[in-house]
Amino acid sequence: MQRTVSYSRTILSQIMQISMANSAGNIHGGEIMKIMDSAAGAAAKRHARCPVVTARVDELEFMTPVHVGDLIICTAELTFVGRTSMEVLVTVEVENLQEEAPPTAALTGYFTMVAIGPDGRPKPVPGLIPETEVEKRRYEERRKIYLQRKQAASSTKE
Repeated sequence: MQRTVSYSRTILSQIMQISMANSAGNIHGGEIMKIMDSAAGAAAKRHARCPVVTARVDELEFMTPVHVGDLIICTAELTFVGRTSMEVLVTVEVENLQEEAPPTAALTGYFTMVAIGPDGRPKPVPGLIPETEVEKRRYEERRKIYLQRKQAASSTKE
């Protein structure tokens, strides 16, 4: 069985609260990362249709601060799947609800999620069908990174 990227695409939005901020009114990166992890988990669970766990987070890139009262929009979509793992790109846009301006890019990150079967062990997941040119390019880029990581991991075991 295979599923498209759009099948599991997930969008989560949340207004940032004062309890999430530092004394300057900037939202702590970890608070946003929690929301990103939830979005990645939801997208992966939609794809795999079973429980998932976060195995890896990497390439977090902070582009602009997020402030109390801002709305963040997290979009999570699968970029590559292995046998039991799924890589999810989460992009975060921020919208200042006090102004008439479009949302701007705030943060991106890649989350590797692993499907878990009833026995608590990793479980195979459906394949991924990239449809658009962007999805196809991303899939190939992330497949290369996946294979490099597997090769590096196997060479350290020797």
